[in-house]
Amino acid sequence: MLEITLTLVFGMLCLAMALAFIRLVKGPMLPNRVVALELIASIVVGFIAAYSVLTGVDDFIDVAIVMALLAFLAAIGFARYLERGGPRDD
Repeated sequence: MLEITLTLVFGMLCLAMALAFIRLVKGPMLPNRVVALELIASIVVGFIAAYSVLTGVDDFIDVAIVMALLAFLAAIGFARYLERGGPRDD
């Protein structure tokens, strides 16, 4: 039963990743692309966590935590960049 559930989880994560990638490529403005990148990073954390449950290796949870922290810091960096005016046309 757990394997069926994890198969469904991986399928939904793949679908979410595809939709987020479409938003990343198609996004009309920079903030849309930043949100899509943050979503992709969160989906990768979900992949790592689900894989940890599938394999039973608890060390992957540490990798997921580090990935989530890096994604958070990247989001803070992008927010500060956008707050200060973003790209200039000079």
